[in-house]
Amino acid sequence: MGTAFVVSDRFSCSYLYYHSHVGVTRFAGQVCASGLFHNSDFHTILAVVIVPMILITLYRALKGQFDLHPPLGRRTWPLWMYVSVTGVVIYWMLYHLYRPVLG
Repeated sequence: MGTAFVVSDRFSCSYLYYHSHVGVTRFAGQVCASGLFHNSDFHTILAVVIVPMILITLYRALKGQFDLHPPLGRRTWPLWMYVSVTGVVIYWMLYHLYRPVLG
């Protein structure tokens, strides 16, 4: 979990740095692919919600609070995996399936 946290943290920092310099990427696909928007919205909301859950779960593990760690960890892990996988899917759809419109 420590390695996953470090990798996620580095990715989040690079993602925020990139988008603060490049700006917004607009979707250039067809309307029939609008499922991307729903997936993207849900992904974004969960990406924000999951941060405190990850931090609390990691804190509890490091402090040895093993009575409190597993209940939250059982909820944190699947959400974290969902955010990770949908992030890759959204990236692939935006940058490889359709041409992005920058600006």
